[in-house]
Amino acid sequence: MTILAAGCSPADPPAPEFSGITRTASEILGDPHFQAISYGGYRETTRDIQPTIPQLKEDMLILQAMGVRLLRTYNVHYDEAANLLQAIRELRADDPDFEMYVMLGAWIDAKHAWTDEPERIRDQDAPRNEREIARAVELAQQYPEIVKIIAVGNEAMVHWAAEYYVEPQIILNWVNHLQELKAKGELPATLWITSSDNFASWGGGGSEYHTEALNALIEAVDFISMHTYPMHNTHYNPEFWGVRDEEDGLSDLEKVHNAMDRALALAQSHYQAVVDYMHSIGADKPVHIGETGWATISNEAYGEGGANAIDEYKSGLFYHAIRDWSDANNISVFYFEAFDEPWKDAANPLGSENHFGLINLQAEAKYPLWDLVDAGIFDGLSRDGQPITKTYGGDLEALMEDVLVPPTAREIEARRQQ
Repeated sequence: MTILAAGCSPADPPAPEFSGITRTASEILGDPHFQAISYGGYRETTRDIQPTIPQLKEDMLILQAMGVRLLRTYNVHYDEAANLLQAIRELRADDPDFEMYVMLGAWIDAKHAWTDEPERIRDQDAPRNEREIARAVELAQQYPEIVKIIAVGNEAMVHWAAEYYVEPQIILNWVNHLQELKAKGELPATLWITSSDNFASWGGGGSEYHTEALNALIEAVDFISMHTYPMHNTHYNPEFWGVRDEEDGLSDLEKVHNAMDRALALAQSHYQAVVDYMHSIGADKPVHIGETGWATISNEAYGEGGANAIDEYKSGLFYHAIRDWSDANNISVFYFEAFDEPWKDAANPLGSENHFGLINLQAEAKYPLWDLVDAGIFDGLSRDGQPITKTYGGDLEALMEDVLVPPTAREIEARRQQ
């Protein structure tokens, strides 16, 4: 594999300038004062329509008001990432007190991913991977005061990502490449390198993931960015979910709260499984949560008639529980996600992937953020000309009418047998 550094020419290039760095990833990650979130600014059902710099600035001001100081992005092959960095720089120029930093994602695919070829070649790079990494390097060099982390791949090693996943060696090659650029002074020495992937991919799952390449990757990254989604597990692995036999006499609200307590415990167990595996191979790196979240609408198996997991009330319980736990334990959580993005399942408007945002497309803060609306933190801010208001018009009784009670364990088992 030939790997080229971004921006290089046959002549000796000028040395990058990194003197403007004031905060580093090691200072930001794990600090509750720097809340993290996953971000995409797409308003339309296609990424062919990119968010504008004014729109990106609106979003940044909303997120800053929420206490967010660290964003996670997913790729650099669209204009959004570069425009986001430019928007942040301009906001910093206008207001020296404005702070926003970025974990810049570089998307990684297997060879033949997203093509008509019958076989994906898991141990070979897609041709675009080299360009993706090179562009990420360019942006990290251009915006060193903003880009604090590069994440190589998103759920690129988990086996259920059948369309595009790669073997850990592919991720390791690119992580090593970026670490070499740091050693040469072509990237800031304080820039942290990771990959952001499912907890199982980081060793917290089955033994099929426990490979020498994964162990070498754990040694190579500056920290582990792992994902956990109890919401998805309400359907795929529902043993923790539902109403226990001994809970039959409880109120519906108590049943919901008990199930959500178990959801938090599942996320915590996923986190601990990654930590335990890391320690089992003699490594000791920071571990943070690169993604977790809870959708608010779903016409799929997670929703009504299925796992009964999806509504705004449950999303609020999970959001506050995961934030409280992570803050208390100095764990950064890139909560998924800031705003609803309708392109993710454009053919199914009610699909859950479109509805993970804390704020919807009508500029309405969902239940997890109602307290912030009440506190006035969004006063004077707007999104696409709309002030930030509450979903349901702030009517809690109306919201509670849509809360779904989890099925009983017997009902879950009966559905699995169908």
